[in-house]
Amino acid sequence: MLPISSGAASDEPNDAPVPEIKLQAPSLPSEPLSAPVAGPDPRWIAAIQVENDLFGGTDANYTSGVRFAVLSPQDAAPEWVLAAARALPFFDRDGRKRVSFALGQSMFTPENLDLSPPDPRDRPYAGWLYGSIGLVSVTDERMDNLLFTVGVVGPGSRAKQTQKTVHNLIGSPDPRGWDQQLRNEPGIILEYERKWRNIIRPFGIAGFEADASPHVGFALGNVFTHAAAGMTFRLGTDLRADFAPPRVRPSLPGSTFFEPRRKVGGYFFLGAEARAVGRNIFLDGNTFRDGPSVDREVLVGELQAGIAITTPGVRYSYTHVVRTREFSETNDFTTFGALSVAFRF
Repeated sequence: MLPISSGAASDEPNDAPVPEIKLQAPSLPSEPLSAPVAGPDPRWIAAIQVENDLFGGTDANYTSGVRFAVLSPQDAAPEWVLAAARALPFFDRDGRKRVSFALGQSMFTPENLDLSPPDPRDRPYAGWLYGSIGLVSVTDERMDNLLFTVGVVGPGSRAKQTQKTVHNLIGSPDPRGWDQQLRNEPGIILEYERKWRNIIRPFGIAGFEADASPHVGFALGNVFTHAAAGMTFRLGTDLRADFAPPRVRPSLPGSTFFEPRRKVGGYFFLGAEARAVGRNIFLDGNTFRDGPSVDREVLVGELQAGIAITTPGVRYSYTHVVRTREFSETNDFTTFGALSVAFRF
Protein backbone atom coordinates (compact mmCIF):
# COMPACT_ATOMS: atom_id res chain seq x y z
CA MET A 1 0.00 0.00 0.00
CA LEU A 2 1.41 3.36 -1.03
CA PRO A 3 1.95 5.93 1.76
CA ILE A 4 -0.29 8.90 1.64
CA SER A 5 1.27 12.30 2.53
CA SER A 6 -0.78 14.60 4.70
CA GLY A 7 -1.33 18.19 3.45
CA ALA A 8 -1.62 19.55 7.01
CA ALA A 9 0.80 22.28 8.09
CA SER A 10 3.77 21.14 10.09
CA ASP A 11 4.08 22.15 13.73
CA GLU A 12 7.84 22.54 13.28
CA PRO A 13 9.16 26.13 12.71
CA ASN A 14 10.26 27.04 9.16
CA ASP A 15 13.93 28.17 9.21
CA ALA A 16 14.07 29.28 5.51
CA PRO A 17 15.02 33.01 5.21
CA VAL A 18 12.32 35.42 4.07
CA PRO A 19 13.57 37.73 1.25
CA GLU A 20 13.68 41.42 2.19
CA ILE A 21 11.84 43.82 -0.11
CA LYS A 22 13.26 47.34 -0.44
CA LEU A 23 11.41 50.26 -2.00
CA GLN A 24 13.67 52.84 -3.66
CA ALA A 25 12.69 56.10 -5.33
CA PRO A 26 13.94 56.51 -8.91
CA SER A 27 17.09 58.61 -9.12
CA LEU A 28 17.56 61.56 -11.42
CA PRO A 29 19.76 60.94 -14.45
CA SER A 30 23.33 62.15 -14.20
CA GLU A 31 23.29 63.46 -17.75
CA PRO A 32 21.08 66.09 -19.37
CA LEU A 33 17.74 64.89 -20.63
CA SER A 34 18.55 65.77 -24.22
CA ALA A 35 20.05 63.13 -26.49
CA PRO A 36 23.60 63.48 -27.78
CA VAL A 37 24.30 64.28 -31.40
CA ALA A 38 25.74 61.27 -33.27
CA GLY A 39 28.81 61.90 -35.41
CA PRO A 40 30.23 65.20 -36.65
CA ASP A 41 27.76 68.02 -37.20
CA PRO A 42 27.59 68.50 -41.02
CA ARG A 43 25.99 71.98 -40.96
CA TRP A 44 27.55 75.36 -41.68
CA ILE A 45 26.64 78.11 -39.23
CA ALA A 46 26.39 81.84 -39.94
CA ALA A 47 25.87 84.48 -37.25
CA ILE A 48 25.52 88.23 -37.04
CA GLN A 49 26.10 90.24 -33.86
CA VAL A 50 25.07 93.86 -33.37
CA GLU A 51 26.16 95.76 -30.24
CA ASN A 52 25.13 99.34 -29.53
CA ASP A 53 25.05 101.75 -26.61
CA LEU A 54 21.54 102.76 -27.69
CA PHE A 55 20.36 99.86 -25.49
CA GLY A 56 22.12 101.53 -22.56
CA GLY A 57 20.63 104.96 -23.23
CA THR A 58 23.98 106.60 -24.10
CA ASP A 59 26.04 107.54 -27.14
CA ALA A 60 29.61 107.42 -25.86
CA ASN A 61 32.61 105.18 -25.15
CA TYR A 62 32.10 101.88 -26.98
CA THR A 63 29.23 103.06 -29.14
CA SER A 64 28.79 100.32 -31.78
CA GLY A 65 30.08 96.96 -32.95
CA VAL A 66 28.94 94.74 -35.82
CA ARG A 67 30.37 91.31 -36.60
CA PHE A 68 29.45 88.67 -39.19
CA ALA A 69 30.86 85.16 -38.73
CA VAL A 70 30.74 81.82 -40.57
CA LEU A 71 31.77 78.43 -39.15
CA SER A 72 32.57 75.31 -41.13
CA PRO A 73 30.97 71.93 -40.39
CA GLN A 74 32.73 69.85 -37.75
CA ASP A 75 35.97 68.16 -38.86
CA ALA A 76 35.49 69.51 -42.40
CA ALA A 77 38.79 71.42 -42.55
CA PRO A 78 41.72 70.18 -44.69
CA GLU A 79 43.56 67.29 -43.08
CA TRP A 80 46.71 69.34 -42.51
CA VAL A 81 44.66 71.86 -40.51
CA LEU A 82 43.09 69.10 -38.39
CA ALA A 83 46.52 67.51 -37.88
CA ALA A 84 47.96 70.84 -36.76
CA ALA A 85 45.03 71.32 -34.36
CA ARG A 86 45.54 67.88 -32.87
CA ALA A 87 49.21 68.72 -32.35
CA LEU A 88 48.47 71.90 -30.39
CA PRO A 89 49.10 71.12 -26.71
CA PHE A 90 46.16 73.22 -25.50
CA PHE A 91 43.60 71.67 -27.90
CA ASP A 92 41.83 68.43 -26.99
CA ARG A 93 42.98 65.84 -29.51
CA ASP A 94 39.53 64.25 -29.64
CA GLY A 95 37.58 67.51 -29.84
CA ARG A 96 35.40 68.30 -32.85
CA LYS A 97 37.09 71.02 -34.92
CA ARG A 98 35.50 73.93 -36.80
CA VAL A 99 37.18 76.70 -38.80
CA SER A 100 35.77 80.22 -38.26
CA PHE A 101 35.81 83.30 -40.49
CA ALA A 102 34.58 86.76 -39.45
CA LEU A 103 34.36 90.38 -40.59
CA GLY A 104 33.56 93.25 -38.24
CA GLN A 105 33.61 96.96 -37.48
CA SER A 106 33.69 98.70 -34.09
CA MET A 107 33.61 102.39 -33.19
CA PHE A 108 34.43 104.45 -30.10
CA THR A 109 33.50 108.08 -29.35
CA PRO A 110 33.71 110.59 -26.47
CA GLU A 111 30.67 111.62 -24.45
CA ASN A 112 30.19 115.04 -26.03
CA LEU A 113 29.79 114.67 -29.79
CA ASP A 114 29.26 118.42 -30.32
CA LEU A 115 32.84 119.46 -29.50
CA SER A 116 35.37 120.03 -32.25
CA PRO A 117 38.12 119.50 -31.37
CA PRO A 118 37.01 116.90 -28.80
CA ASP A 119 37.72 117.13 -25.08
CA PRO A 120 41.32 115.84 -24.65
CA ARG A 121 40.35 114.32 -21.28
CA ASP A 122 37.73 112.10 -22.90
CA ARG A 123 38.03 108.93 -24.97
CA PRO A 124 39.34 109.61 -28.50
CA TYR A 125 37.30 109.00 -31.62
CA ALA A 126 38.42 105.69 -33.15
CA GLY A 127 37.27 102.99 -35.54
CA TRP A 128 38.36 99.38 -36.12
CA LEU A 129 37.69 97.36 -39.29
CA TYR A 130 38.93 93.77 -39.20
CA GLY A 131 38.81 90.21 -40.43
CA SER A 132 39.46 87.05 -38.41
CA ILE A 133 40.22 83.40 -38.99
CA GLY A 134 40.14 80.88 -36.17
CA LEU A 135 39.97 77.29 -35.06
CA VAL A 136 37.44 76.00 -32.52
CA SER A 137 37.70 72.65 -30.74
CA VAL A 138 34.69 71.34 -28.78
CA THR A 139 34.04 68.40 -26.47
CA ASP A 140 31.15 67.84 -24.08
CA GLU A 141 33.25 69.34 -21.29
CA ARG A 142 35.12 72.26 -22.85
CA MET A 143 35.70 74.63 -25.77
CA ASP A 144 39.08 75.89 -27.03
CA ASN A 145 39.18 78.83 -29.41
CA LEU A 146 42.27 80.16 -31.21
CA LEU A 147 41.72 83.32 -33.25
CA PHE A 148 43.94 85.48 -35.47
CA THR A 149 42.67 88.94 -36.41
CA VAL A 150 44.06 91.59 -38.78
CA GLY A 151 42.59 94.95 -39.63
CA VAL A 152 43.02 98.71 -39.63
CA VAL A 153 42.48 101.38 -36.98
CA GLY A 154 41.79 104.95 -38.08
CA PRO A 155 40.10 106.59 -41.10
CA GLY A 156 40.59 103.38 -43.08
CA SER A 157 38.06 101.68 -40.81
CA ARG A 158 35.29 103.87 -42.32
CA ALA A 159 33.78 104.27 -38.84
CA LYS A 160 33.32 108.02 -39.39
CA GLN A 161 31.21 107.43 -42.48
CA THR A 162 29.21 104.67 -40.80
CA GLN A 163 28.27 106.73 -37.73
CA LYS A 164 27.46 109.89 -39.70
CA THR A 165 25.22 107.91 -42.08
CA VAL A 166 23.36 106.17 -39.25
CA HIS A 167 22.92 109.40 -37.26
CA ASN A 168 21.58 111.13 -40.36
CA LEU A 169 19.06 108.33 -40.95
CA ILE A 170 17.74 108.30 -37.38
CA GLY A 171 17.90 112.06 -36.81
CA SER A 172 20.63 112.03 -34.14
CA PRO A 173 23.15 114.89 -33.74
CA ASP A 174 26.05 114.89 -36.18
CA PRO A 175 29.31 113.82 -34.43
CA ARG A 176 31.74 116.69 -35.08
CA GLY A 177 35.09 115.40 -33.83
CA TRP A 178 35.94 112.58 -36.25
CA ASP A 179 38.68 114.65 -37.93
CA GLN A 180 40.71 114.18 -34.72
CA GLN A 181 40.31 110.39 -34.62
CA LEU A 182 43.26 108.00 -34.23
CA ARG A 183 45.46 107.82 -37.33
CA ASN A 184 45.62 104.85 -39.70
CA GLU A 185 47.49 101.89 -38.22
CA PRO A 186 47.42 98.19 -39.14
CA GLY A 187 46.23 96.01 -36.30
CA ILE A 188 47.08 92.42 -35.37
CA ILE A 189 45.67 90.33 -32.50
CA LEU A 190 46.30 86.72 -31.51
CA GLU A 191 43.68 85.42 -29.05
CA TYR A 192 43.13 82.17 -27.19
CA GLU A 193 40.39 81.20 -24.75
CA ARG A 194 39.21 78.08 -22.97
CA LYS A 195 35.77 77.61 -21.48
CA TRP A 196 34.71 74.59 -19.41
CA ARG A 197 31.20 73.15 -19.28
CA ASN A 198 31.58 70.39 -16.74
CA ILE A 199 29.04 71.35 -14.07
CA ILE A 200 25.60 70.48 -15.41
CA ARG A 201 22.73 69.34 -13.17
CA PRO A 202 19.31 68.23 -14.49
CA PHE A 203 16.35 69.06 -12.26
CA GLY A 204 14.04 66.44 -13.74
CA ILE A 205 11.38 69.11 -14.30
CA ALA A 206 10.61 69.82 -17.95
CA GLY A 207 14.25 69.12 -18.79
CA PHE A 208 15.56 72.18 -16.92
CA GLU A 209 19.29 72.28 -16.27
CA ALA A 210 21.82 74.60 -14.69
CA ASP A 211 25.52 74.99 -15.29
CA ALA A 212 28.47 77.07 -14.17
CA SER A 213 31.18 77.53 -16.79
CA PRO A 214 34.55 79.08 -15.86
CA HIS A 215 36.81 80.51 -18.55
CA VAL A 216 40.30 81.93 -19.07
CA GLY A 217 41.88 83.65 -22.06
CA PHE A 218 44.36 86.17 -23.39
CA ALA A 219 44.94 88.52 -26.32
CA LEU A 220 48.30 89.69 -27.70
CA GLY A 221 48.71 92.48 -30.24
CA ASN A 222 49.03 96.19 -30.86
CA VAL A 223 45.24 96.64 -30.69
CA PHE A 224 44.45 94.62 -27.56
CA THR A 225 46.74 92.93 -25.05
CA HIS A 226 45.08 91.49 -21.96
CA ALA A 227 44.52 88.43 -19.80
CA ALA A 228 41.05 87.50 -18.54
CA ALA A 229 39.19 85.06 -16.32
CA GLY A 230 35.55 84.72 -15.38
CA MET A 231 32.44 82.60 -14.98
CA THR A 232 29.04 82.20 -16.65
CA PHE A 233 25.92 80.73 -15.02
CA ARG A 234 22.99 79.42 -17.06
CA LEU A 235 19.50 78.12 -16.26
CA GLY A 236 17.21 76.59 -18.87
CA THR A 237 16.96 73.71 -21.32
CA ASP A 238 19.30 72.15 -23.90
CA LEU A 239 22.39 73.77 -22.38
CA ARG A 240 24.68 71.44 -24.32
CA ALA A 241 23.57 73.09 -27.56
CA ASP A 242 26.24 75.79 -27.11
CA PHE A 243 28.54 77.64 -24.70
CA ALA A 244 26.39 80.82 -24.35
CA PRO A 245 25.88 83.45 -27.08
CA PRO A 246 28.87 85.16 -28.74
CA ARG A 247 29.86 88.81 -28.41
CA VAL A 248 32.07 91.30 -30.24
CA ARG A 249 35.54 91.20 -28.65
CA PRO A 250 36.88 92.00 -26.12
CA SER A 251 34.18 90.13 -24.22
CA LEU A 252 33.22 87.09 -22.24
CA PRO A 253 33.57 84.03 -24.49
CA GLY A 254 30.57 82.41 -26.16
CA SER A 255 30.10 80.11 -29.12
CA THR A 256 29.03 81.16 -32.59
CA PHE A 257 28.07 77.54 -33.19
CA PHE A 258 25.01 75.86 -31.68
CA GLU A 259 23.98 72.21 -32.01
CA PRO A 260 20.38 71.88 -30.75
CA ARG A 261 19.18 68.55 -29.38
CA ARG A 262 15.55 69.68 -28.87
CA LYS A 263 12.94 71.33 -31.05
CA VAL A 264 12.92 74.39 -28.79
CA GLY A 265 15.37 75.24 -26.03
CA GLY A 266 16.46 78.31 -24.17
CA TYR A 267 18.11 79.66 -21.08
CA PHE A 268 18.85 82.72 -18.99
CA PHE A 269 22.50 83.51 -18.34
CA LEU A 270 24.62 85.69 -16.07
CA GLY A 271 28.36 86.15 -16.52
CA ALA A 272 31.25 88.14 -15.09
CA GLU A 273 34.86 88.68 -16.12
CA ALA A 274 37.95 90.40 -14.74
CA ARG A 275 40.41 91.67 -17.34
CA ALA A 276 44.03 92.79 -16.79
CA VAL A 277 44.72 95.19 -19.65
CA GLY A 278 48.23 95.75 -20.98
CA ARG A 279 47.20 97.65 -24.11
CA ASN A 280 44.04 99.07 -25.63
CA ILE A 281 44.84 101.17 -28.69
CA PHE A 282 41.49 102.95 -28.44
CA LEU A 283 42.62 104.43 -25.11
CA ASP A 284 46.43 104.39 -25.39
CA GLY A 285 46.43 105.96 -28.85
CA ASN A 286 48.48 105.07 -31.91
CA THR A 287 51.52 102.89 -31.36
CA PHE A 288 54.14 104.72 -33.43
CA ARG A 289 52.91 108.34 -33.53
CA ASP A 290 51.62 111.00 -31.19
CA GLY A 291 47.92 111.64 -30.96
CA PRO A 292 44.92 111.66 -28.66
CA SER A 293 44.99 109.27 -25.69
CA VAL A 294 43.80 108.89 -22.10
CA ASP A 295 45.13 107.11 -19.01
CA ARG A 296 44.01 103.50 -19.33
CA GLU A 297 42.81 101.52 -16.31
CA VAL A 298 44.75 98.27 -15.82
CA LEU A 299 41.89 96.30 -14.26
CA VAL A 300 38.50 96.26 -15.97
CA GLY A 301 35.43 94.29 -14.89
CA GLU A 302 32.48 93.25 -17.00
CA LEU A 303 29.04 91.94 -16.06
CA GLN A 304 26.51 90.59 -18.54
CA ALA A 305 23.04 89.04 -18.39
CA GLY A 306 20.62 87.90 -21.04
CA ILE A 307 18.48 85.26 -22.69
CA ALA A 308 18.95 82.83 -25.59
CA ILE A 309 16.35 80.84 -27.54
CA THR A 310 17.34 77.91 -29.78
CA THR A 311 15.39 76.08 -32.48
CA PRO A 312 16.67 73.44 -34.91
CA GLY A 313 17.66 76.12 -37.43
CA VAL A 314 18.03 79.46 -35.61
CA ARG A 315 19.33 80.81 -32.29
CA TYR A 316 18.28 84.24 -31.01
CA SER A 317 19.91 86.02 -28.09
CA TYR A 318 20.09 89.33 -26.29
CA THR A 319 22.85 90.32 -23.84
CA HIS A 320 22.96 93.42 -21.64
CA VAL A 321 26.47 94.47 -20.64
CA VAL A 322 27.93 96.75 -17.98
CA ARG A 323 31.67 97.44 -18.10
CA THR A 324 33.58 99.28 -15.37
CA ARG A 325 35.43 102.47 -16.24
CA GLU A 326 38.26 101.91 -18.69
CA PHE A 327 40.23 105.16 -18.22
CA SER A 328 40.94 107.35 -15.22
CA GLU A 329 39.51 110.62 -16.59
CA THR A 330 35.95 109.30 -16.25
CA ASN A 331 33.82 107.79 -13.54
CA ASP A 332 31.27 106.43 -15.99
CA PHE A 333 30.57 102.77 -16.64
CA THR A 334 29.98 101.64 -20.22
CA THR A 335 26.51 100.14 -20.79
CA PHE A 336 25.32 98.59 -24.04
CA GLY A 337 23.25 95.75 -25.47
CA ALA A 338 24.15 92.93 -27.88
CA LEU A 339 21.76 91.22 -30.29
CA SER A 340 22.82 87.98 -32.01
CA VAL A 341 21.13 85.72 -34.55
CA ALA A 342 22.74 82.50 -35.81
CA PHE A 343 21.56 80.18 -38.61
CA ARG A 344 22.35 76.53 -39.41
CA PHE A 345 22.36 75.63 -43.09
